[in-house]
Amino acid sequence: MTRDEIQALLNKQREYYRSGATIPVSFRIEQLKKLYDAVKKYQGEINEALQSDLGKSRYEGFMCESGLALTEISYMIRHTKKFARRQKVATPLSQFPSHSYRQPTPYGNTLIMSPWNYPFLLTIEPLTDAIAAGNTAIVKPSAYSPATSRIVERIISECFAPEYVATVTGGRAENSALLEQKFDFIFFTGSQVVGKEVLRHAAEHLTPVVLELGGKSPCIVDASANIRLAARRIVFGKYLNCGQTCVAPDYILCERSVKDEFVRAVCEEIKRQYGDKPLENGDYGKIINEKHFARLCGLIDKSKVVIGGENDSEGCRIAPTVMDNVTYDDAVMGEEIFGPIMPILTFDDFDSLVDSLKERDKPLALYLFTRNKKHIKRVTRELSYGGGCINDVIIHLATSNMGFGGVGESGMGAYHGKDGFDAFSHCKSIVDKKMWLDLPMRYQPYKSGFYEKLLRFFLR
Repeated sequence: MTRDEIQALLNKQREYYRSGATIPVSFRIEQLKKLYDAVKKYQGEINEALQSDLGKSRYEGFMCESGLALTEISYMIRHTKKFARRQKVATPLSQFPSHSYRQPTPYGNTLIMSPWNYPFLLTIEPLTDAIAAGNTAIVKPSAYSPATSRIVERIISECFAPEYVATVTGGRAENSALLEQKFDFIFFTGSQVVGKEVLRHAAEHLTPVVLELGGKSPCIVDASANIRLAARRIVFGKYLNCGQTCVAPDYILCERSVKDEFVRAVCEEIKRQYGDKPLENGDYGKIINEKHFARLCGLIDKSKVVIGGENDSEGCRIAPTVMDNVTYDDAVMGEEIFGPIMPILTFDDFDSLVDSLKERDKPLALYLFTRNKKHIKRVTRELSYGGGCINDVIIHLATSNMGFGGVGESGMGAYHGKDGFDAFSHCKSIVDKKMWLDLPMRYQPYKSGFYEKLLRFFLR
């Protein structure tokens, strides 16, 4: 789509939003029901697209993408009416007689830019929140996942008129053309590098944004942890989607006294979950493209590999890999991995570890495996990170009852459920003042005495 065509599309969406068509809650719920039915209808095509782009099995595609999308849509169908209501708040006595309330209103014309690693879920979920909040939307899926982009475009075009919700496909040229436009709100999921570009363009128009980025999310395993259970859950989360998950445990920080036991348990779990030859496992995915495949291969230090390391260049597949005796100076620790490589570092003193993590970039997620309540308390209260789990990984994002988002270098803003509705809304604060009484104390000429005493009473 050309720059002029994008401009024309946005103009049509502006006109449509100004008509007030998206404001009634009944309209929003009707559109969400259309979207829900379409996702159900095209379940087979969605699975095929995810298999084509990322090698995802039908089971994983439903569990981690379309199933979660359906959950968010159904949640919003049930709750949008409540979320959209005005919220009465207390009014100070000094403003008597009046009542005060907060009124959620849509931002207006929104842009949703989604990534390639969960190309269906991370397109449909924010779109669901945008619709529930009463906005129009232009959706820009990733060019790296073309098959999923096509089914997303098909679903959106079948459900919605383009002046309401539209899809713009393409690559960098289309991204640049979209970011040059003035939207009322931008929602972006992707890398920190591109996120900075999005924020830079948004600043030109003072456009509010939500940025869901990434980073190196640590996973701490202390000596009190259930090692076998920790290994099982970490292997699941680390190698899900071939490691291409923004909240995957990026690296392991294991207490030295249990490190050898943990490494053995992880190796056993990899064989149990993926078999002796993971590259022949039909349910194990692939790296998105040759560029990322080559980057990941360059991060593997074969002298430190304890299991895995094999790859299939034709299929862009890398076996689940574990690297032991890793230090912060290794290449694998210099960037977000975003692939099936698990570096294991060790620590001796938990308090020193926590202090050192405070000096690092704020990650999107942090995980802690422990039975020690003091350790839990210290990590959850003192460290800054987007979200996480105690004695599990990843599952904190699979709920509509909690917001999901980053902080600092890992992003800003949150979505899912009520937080998603709020992200795509501006909540206006309104005082409705009555006319049957007008207290004179605020008007000039100011007078001391009774009025001043009354003013000090109200504003104490």
